[in-house]
Amino acid sequence: MKLKIIPVTPFEQNCSVVFCESTMRGALIDPGGDIEVLRNTIDSMEITIEKILLTHGHIDHCGASAELKEILDIPIEGPHVDDQFWIDQLPEQGRQFGFPILKRFVPDRYLDEDDEVSFGDVRMKVKHCPGHTPGHVIFHEENERLAFVGDVLFRGSIGRTDFPRGDFSALINSITTKLWPLGNDVTFIPGHGPTSTFGEERRSNPYVSDGIIDGR
Repeated sequence: MKLKIIPVTPFEQNCSVVFCESTMRGALIDPGGDIEVLRNTIDSMEITIEKILLTHGHIDHCGASAELKEILDIPIEGPHVDDQFWIDQLPEQGRQFGFPILKRFVPDRYLDEDDEVSFGDVRMKVKHCPGHTPGHVIFHEENERLAFVGDVLFRGSIGRTDFPRGDFSALINSITTKLWPLGNDVTFIPGHGPTSTFGEERRSNPYVSDGIIDGR
């Protein structure tokens, strides 16, 4: 599997273009906006996008999904059904943040714990990781030791929980019981900012390092 990370929207959200090297078929993970940038990137990479994969329903992660679904004639998979209330708010959120006109949508497939998503010959496991939002999911590619974690975890930080239906305790539980068991050597692509590894965050993250968790 190969990938290219493209920061999109004024929130500098990491949209990942991922594809299978043997088939040159791929997916867009969290296309929040900047549609022309994404389309030009796809064309330059000479790949066929099969689907859109969403970690959660916040505007910067899924704002462009409905339009891209129509343009590329592809399905949307994810997030968990509990984030539909966020997706339903996209038109109003777009007006508030000065985005182009956004459409609400219903994913072609909601995702849940231990589901599998695929593109080309690539398979990724789904983990339901509530806390930042109630329906947040992450994608784990075991062979590549790679995870796409949206806004659950960042280098040196964690996702906000002050949004509607955010839950700090649930977020900490998601990180420690869903992410850490995947392995310290797993590199993760967060929704914003640079990549890191679970092992590095367990060592140094001021919110969820092993020392902090053990001391709670």
